[in-house]
Amino acid sequence: MAMKRRKLGNPLALAVMATLWQKPMHPYEIAQTLRRQGKDTSTKINYGSLYTVVQNLEKHGFVEVTDVERQGNRPERTVYGLTDAGREELTEWLSDLVAVPVKEYPIFETALSLMGALHPDEVVRLLRERLSALEVQVASGRGALEKLSETLPRLFLVETEYQLHMTAAQAEWVRGFLTEIEEGTLPGVDGWRHFHETGELPPEFTAST
Repeated sequence: MAMKRRKLGNPLALAVMATLWQKPMHPYEIAQTLRRQGKDTSTKINYGSLYTVVQNLEKHGFVEVTDVERQGNRPERTVYGLTDAGREELTEWLSDLVAVPVKEYPIFETALSLMGALHPDEVVRLLRERLSALEVQVASGRGALEKLSETLPRLFLVETEYQLHMTAAQAEWVRGFLTEIEEGTLPGVDGWRHFHETGELPPEFTAST
């Protein structure tokens, strides 16, 4: 099942529509709500471009002006609401994202695919540094999740829970991979080390070329 190509691909547009699904708001209130509900921990939110995103959503008919607030000498605030087309787009887009796995390209995966350019002893040192940072993230993440759970239903914390689970899984994998390098049980590690110490590329490293 392929992911449908959408008129707007910016995840911030999705976050804005999901926020307006709650009630009509002006852009400043949208930004406040996203912050208050912690959506900036799961979505890369550039608040400076939020007004542009709202304008693009209006251009495509997904949101519309529902009111213009005037309070004394304060500047006018345009209130936007979700249109029927916007509700349909929100539902379809979210359904796609939940149901269809998409290949993503985390930079750590890129680094792992190219780490042969580093000496295995250096990789061990660097991975130990990473593991230490991951363990701190897991510990602080658990504390934060427990604190938030006191006031928020789990439904509103599932993305934080997922992030914590993924960080813990990465830490577990790094820990095991480190052991394989250090104990010499990782297939190819001797050739990897030999190359960095002699400059000679082992036959098994060139077999696929």
